[in-house]
Amino acid sequence: MKTIKEICEEFFKLETEYNFNNIKIQDTYPWELVRVYLYYEITRKLGIFGSAQQSSVSLFDKIKSFAPFIKNSILSNPFSGKNDIDVLVFSHPRKVFYNNQYQDIYSYFLSNNFTELNKSYCVIDSPYLNKHYIKSNNHVKFNDRILLSSYFYKKRNKIAFTDEELENINFIKTKIKESFNVDVDLFNIFSNHILNFKYEYCKYKELLDEKNVKQVYVVVAYENKALISACKDLGVEVLELQHGVISKYHLGYSFPDSNVHYFPDKILSFGDYWEESVSYPISLENIFPIGFKYFEENSKMYKNIPKIKNQILFISQGVIGEYLSNFAFDLFKKLDENYTFIYKLHPGEYETWRENYPVLSKLIKYDNFKLIDNNEIPLYKLFAESEFQVGAFSTAIYEGLSFNCKTFILDVPGVEYLDDLVDKNIVIKINDSDDMVDKLNDNLVDYDSEYFFKDFDSQLLEDIIVNENIMRIVDD
Repeated sequence: MKTIKEICEEFFKLETEYNFNNIKIQDTYPWELVRVYLYYEITRKLGIFGSAQQSSVSLFDKIKSFAPFIKNSILSNPFSGKNDIDVLVFSHPRKVFYNNQYQDIYSYFLSNNFTELNKSYCVIDSPYLNKHYIKSNNHVKFNDRILLSSYFYKKRNKIAFTDEELENINFIKTKIKESFNVDVDLFNIFSNHILNFKYEYCKYKELLDEKNVKQVYVVVAYENKALISACKDLGVEVLELQHGVISKYHLGYSFPDSNVHYFPDKILSFGDYWEESVSYPISLENIFPIGFKYFEENSKMYKNIPKIKNQILFISQGVIGEYLSNFAFDLFKKLDENYTFIYKLHPGEYETWRENYPVLSKLIKYDNFKLIDNNEIPLYKLFAESEFQVGAFSTAIYEGLSFNCKTFILDVPGVEYLDDLVDKNIVIKINDSDDMVDKLNDNLVDYDSEYFFKDFDSQLLEDIIVNENIMRIVDD
């Protein structure tokens, strides 16, 4: 197993052949709970992806953050108050500094719509690297109480699997070993995920019931399966806000075997492209392209910036940063000084690039190579002025396409996410720097720049908020 495509197709084969999605253990469907986790565990063990490079939380920071967890559990408890809440929003933990404050770029706009429609709402914020970047108030509560209590619940309790359950777990473990030639501690993985699920399911069900919630909006639904299960059992509609690339090789969304149990009722996508990018376990009538408001608001001021001839923008990601930095080094040696190189690091790489990508230290000595390791220059400005972009499978690649960047995709693990764009001749897949030099002047098809990120459709969102049973009309 060397490619993401092969690994995902093996997952699909196992699910179809052995009905993993319907194996029930401890009143849960554990394969769904661990599916994405196992994918990353297997790719890690096979050495397919590198480290994400992001700075980790030290033991000292963990200890130091324990007191705020206790404080937040008391003062910012989502269970506090006796008032009903129409809508809960479970935001993305990672925040971006925007409009003079930290915000979740995928859900921040919802509050205005709820207010205009006279819907009471509350945002439930989870910590990012043990820290909250927004302040609690009447409309923002912290999830610390549930997360902290779940941690202690897991420490205090153990699962007594039945003989039949142990046999099923051992069977799945054996099939994983046969398919991928890796050992995974499936008993421990199942135990941890099931214990988390059981506790969080009860608490979310209690919260939804106490507050008489009618709708739930969530970012990254595949990390909130207990919440989704509680919503479904109470008849509360749950909608996911798209937060990144969705492809047939993203196991958070791709289910050729559509018989799944913990999936949102609706997905609110960035644009029309995403409804055809994957086999969702829900019908297309429940995929609503509402647009990406943050992208629209931040990109429009740069749309008319002229392109700088021969400027190449590199979009880095931690898991492929070593590949990409070495590629940039090789390409730099092959192109003359008429080309300008802009290397944009991912925020998770800002503090670690000197250690992890030594070739970049050599390149920054040249006048026509610029490395960006901060957020001072807007990414959308870089897209607007760059003639070319080079990357792998970041969401930013799609944003660059909306700025009409001629796009080259490096053939590294994960490139399969963009197979559809390669097949449609919207982007060019390249093997190495020589390949890119040879293909610099290749022609690509024309496409609508709003194909991936349509203008924000406020009326459609209003219809979704007001009418919980709305279905989208899909042309045959």
